[in-house]
Amino acid sequence: MRLREILNIRIASSVLMICALTVSQGTVTAQTQDTTVSSITAVGDTAATSANQVSPSSVPLISTAVDTVARYKNMQPASAEVDYSAAYKSGAYYLLLFVLLCVFYAVIVKVAEVYSLSKDIQGRKGPKFDLRKFQGALFIIFLLLGLYGVYWSYAVQGPMSMHESASEHGLDIDFMFNVTLVITTIVFILTHIALFGFSYQYRGSKERKAYFYPHNNALERIWTIVPAIALTVLVLLGFFTWRNITNVSEEDQKKAINIEVVGEQFKWNLRYSGQDNSIGKRNYKLTTPTNGLGIDFKDQKSWDDQLVGEIVIPVGKPVRFTIGSKDILHSFYLPDFRVQINAVPGMPTYFQFTPRLTTAQMREKRNNPAYDYVLLCAKICGSGHYNMQSKVTVVSQAEYAVWLAKQPLYYNDDVKKELQLAEQKSAEESKKIALNTNTIIK
Repeated sequence: MRLREILNIRIASSVLMICALTVSQGTVTAQTQDTTVSSITAVGDTAATSANQVSPSSVPLISTAVDTVARYKNMQPASAEVDYSAAYKSGAYYLLLFVLLCVFYAVIVKVAEVYSLSKDIQGRKGPKFDLRKFQGALFIIFLLLGLYGVYWSYAVQGPMSMHESASEHGLDIDFMFNVTLVITTIVFILTHIALFGFSYQYRGSKERKAYFYPHNNALERIWTIVPAIALTVLVLLGFFTWRNITNVSEEDQKKAINIEVVGEQFKWNLRYSGQDNSIGKRNYKLTTPTNGLGIDFKDQKSWDDQLVGEIVIPVGKPVRFTIGSKDILHSFYLPDFRVQINAVPGMPTYFQFTPRLTTAQMREKRNNPAYDYVLLCAKICGSGHYNMQSKVTVVSQAEYAVWLAKQPLYYNDDVKKELQLAEQKSAEESKKIALNTNTIIK
């Protein structure tokens, strides 16, 4: 018996040594790759610096008082020293650490058991190693580590991922999120204290026999009714919050600026409603290389529509987006404004909101002069999905009016010329048909 235990310890020690050598070898290899990556990055940074010295800086579309950084500058960040020390700490690295920890624990337990057996064989009296107490202590240690993890999530990770909403309705969504978070956190903490605490308090013992406790009606009622009430409150809160956001009255719709956003692989097409604040009709059958959106220019509401390259909206003014798609499902997503809704082919969807913070104010709040709002696609719509984004800028009403006046009309000379040629071609075909008909009659 003793010999077999000693052999088991030797086998476990050999496995521990092999894992340690594997981790050390992987670390050395990753550090070598890290050095190579740093060298390549240094060469790339040198080339980028040379290119920047030659090319002139771009001119911002709006006043520098608001757009404090040149357009798209944040897409080409300046070269900076990057620490790649964590590059080799991949999932395999942590998996090996976990295996090493398990092997180490197994070795310690085996050593303690062999020590107890050797004392029994030698007839020596004294305290024995109690594995149940040891595992109970581990439960308490992991409970404390888990509670610290909850604190870290609130104090450190939370502020990193959650920021103040840039829209008015976003404050309601954030409130709903916080209520849900508080309730679930309380339940999480209480249940884990009970789980780990009971595991420690009622750990196995030779002096105590387990009591069979099959059923308790009072407990069944408590953990059925209480969660039902909590979930009902959360569902109703979510329902009324979403209803207040999406059910916009006709009077409020008329006050909003109308903007059409049409998604396609892999870009967003943006059209402003113009002076009449009405967007012209679209028909996919009218789509041509010149008229990419298939706008029906027989509808006079489309004559003053403006084609833009990015979204610029005034602060404190409601904006109503008409959202569509030319090909497949996309998703209109403005994370800072708490806006997300699908873009469906053949079925327009709508979302109206009011921005409450300008781009300059958000940059100041985040202490980041290069920060910009952005429109993203939240559907995996193909290989170029990552590139489907557009800059969004919130400015004052005066700056918005100046910017809008500079935007070109969609109904331009090229479109008019194409329509004239199409009408002439249609007239000639009608004339030919009429002549053929007269010939047949004769």
